[in-house]
Amino acid sequence: MKALVVGAGKLGYRLAASLIDEDYEVTVVDNDEDVIEYISNSLDVLSICANALDFGVLEELDISLFDYVIATTTNDEANVILCTISKKLGAKYAIARVRDPEYRKHLDFISEELEIDKIINPDNATARSIVKYLMKRYQLYSDEFAGGKVSLVEFNIGKDPNFIGKRIMDIEKINDLLISAISRSGDAIIPNGRTVLEENDVIILAGKSENIEIFDKEHTGVSKTRPLRSTMILGGGKTGLYLAMLLLKENIRVTIVEINRERCLELKEMVPGAEIINGDGTDLAILEEEMVHTYDAFVASTGIDEANLLMSLVAKQTGIYKSVAKISRTNYDKILDKLDIDAVFNTAYITAAEILKEIRGKSSLSLNLLLNGQVECIELIIKEKHLVCGKALENLNLPEGILIIAVIRNNEMLVPNGKTVLEAGDRIVLFSMHEVAPKMQKIFTSEGKFKDALNSIRNRGSSYEL
Repeated sequence: MKALVVGAGKLGYRLAASLIDEDYEVTVVDNDEDVIEYISNSLDVLSICANALDFGVLEELDISLFDYVIATTTNDEANVILCTISKKLGAKYAIARVRDPEYRKHLDFISEELEIDKIINPDNATARSIVKYLMKRYQLYSDEFAGGKVSLVEFNIGKDPNFIGKRIMDIEKINDLLISAISRSGDAIIPNGRTVLEENDVIILAGKSENIEIFDKEHTGVSKTRPLRSTMILGGGKTGLYLAMLLLKENIRVTIVEINRERCLELKEMVPGAEIINGDGTDLAILEEEMVHTYDAFVASTGIDEANLLMSLVAKQTGIYKSVAKISRTNYDKILDKLDIDAVFNTAYITAAEILKEIRGKSSLSLNLLLNGQVECIELIIKEKHLVCGKALENLNLPEGILIIAVIRNNEMLVPNGKTVLEAGDRIVLFSMHEVAPKMQKIFTSEGKFKDALNSIRNRGSSYEL
């Protein structure tokens, strides 16, 4: 399978790396020589410094041989044109990144008329993820799968004696929750019952929503969860705009602090229901003047990662209930667990997950990248023809780095164990290290003899390569 990624920025780089893990033959095109040199030295891709809109370049690439063309440049129009031309020249599937809010209402028309298979808006996708978290009553970062039947929550164990030095199988009082993944000094681990927890590990727990809420109350010092009524947004760019639109639909009071006066005037027209403050949100005096501590949530969504992380820390120190930062680079992955911020959302990871789900097809109901993109949470449906159907989990002999965290059967969530037999119609939620996830998905969605399929995948490499 061949994939062409045009635009080697943060998103393009992340996508190229993920596609390599998916066993794609990847070509990257960018017109910046320094960017191309960097990606050539970092990834096993064919890198070309050229203008992809040059018809001659596309012909020389023989674009008809590519299964996927993904346009991720900073120019929306260029992405749209490139995808349209690529489809006309025979590319099988085209995905375009389009960020401008002006196109928001016309995406279906653009996609249909210009033959673009999928249009991805990173800022809107990030805003939706942030709002999803903010609207939950839990203070700890959480997410949901299987239509809300399965909830996840992140928790830094710090120096908690109930966790430190204990094997997972020996831990009590976690309300029937399953420890599904661990982040240790920025590195992800898919644990088993014998895994011993260490100081400052960040664990992801999975279980029923009501049990997650109990755990949240017991481990945050917050005796009563709070509904979201007001949010201050730092930065009125594209993400801040989409955030305001989504929150206003939920009847949340919104204040946007934006330094650019002209942008403030635009925001007043686009989101008339929000309060717009023209000022430097990194100035503590302005935040104090606007009484940031009286808001339920604070979201730093400027275009500068460092400013977002710093101001989210500052906001948290004022006693705000939920403080959130939006970032786009991976430079800070190793230190995020140590910061006193409730949640950090990486635009590149969120967008890459949406595109990966599109590439893998309909076998995945959902796909999220967790723990700085190192772990995937995948939701699948078991069909009668699948080779795992009718087999007990203990007989699957799954390699390390894989964990089935939940089975949804007859609209009820089951916490699986070795004796659990997979049935047709089951929805399973699976945790996997990112590099083995594509191969694991094949195990759970393939037809034929299970032993032959598992052996063929195992023979491809080490336990993490299956």
